[in-house]
Amino acid sequence: MWRAISDAQSDLRQFCALPGLGELSPQAVLSHAPDEKLLLDGAGRCSLWWRRTPAYPGHRLGLIGHYAADNAQTAAQVLTHACERLRDAGCTLAVGPMDGSTWRRYRLLTQRGSESVFFLEPDNPDDWPGHWESAGFTPLAHYFSAVVNDLNMPDDSLAARLSGEGYRIHSVDPARIPAALEAIWTVAVDAFAQNFLYTPLAKEEFLAGYTQLLPHVRPELVLTAEHGGRPAGFCFAIPNLLQGARGEPIDTIVVKTLAVSADHARRGLGKLLYRRTLNAAAALGYRRALLALMHEDNPSRRIGGPGARDIRQYILYARPL
Repeated sequence: MWRAISDAQSDLRQFCALPGLGELSPQAVLSHAPDEKLLLDGAGRCSLWWRRTPAYPGHRLGLIGHYAADNAQTAAQVLTHACERLRDAGCTLAVGPMDGSTWRRYRLLTQRGSESVFFLEPDNPDDWPGHWESAGFTPLAHYFSAVVNDLNMPDDSLAARLSGEGYRIHSVDPARIPAALEAIWTVAVDAFAQNFLYTPLAKEEFLAGYTQLLPHVRPELVLTAEHGGRPAGFCFAIPNLLQGARGEPIDTIVVKTLAVSADHARRGLGKLLYRRTLNAAAALGYRRALLALMHEDNPSRRIGGPGARDIRQYILYARPL
């Protein structure tokens, strides 16, 4: 039986009890502000967004997120009902899984490969892509993660040129973390404004997401770039902590985010930030880097150069309504 979930803590705890794309808390559900939350017999769930969704040419999007289903039959009911509700709300294209925004959990891991799951990577049961495809969803966008096994990246003439143009790159000062995160926020919202299915995100939610990672951060792996005393770019990398959880040596970093403000794009600044981050990782004794969750058309797909090898594919799905 379908049940609409209220904002009461007892309802939210039941909603969050199902395993989905990572841990989901009642506080997160409330902060994501879905237009509707639905639970099916304690075996499947989803949230829907239709009022504040990304722009997409020729369509009014509806989003399906907070998705979970314990079997294919439940999945078919969840996704069919979700599409009916979005169509009733006036949407013409259902997109998912996406927890209301590309700043949060979205897409499904569809080609796992031989590499183990890495820190901050969304994971899902291998049958979940089949849930969506059986319900009439097809790929809307593809994403990739890649591995780089050689962290020795020469700066060559690029560093000298950008230094001559007034750019300064440095690792984050642990004593000035709040100011550094503010600068990262400023760059991110500008750099990502043209990204696929972009929607704005409140600064408080952005800062909260990065603040919770601070206990695991090596300051040497968080680099910021400035020009004229103003933030111009950043690279945020973090050790692959899941290696340690598996009892392995932590010899890999995850390059989570690389961004350059629009005014400073196409100068090679992103490439230099990337190279400096990998060099810093090598100096700390790391051997590999994972370039995480890159859109198929993102320039970051090329920044790894010939040494980057795809290890994983993810898909964001859509279905006309």
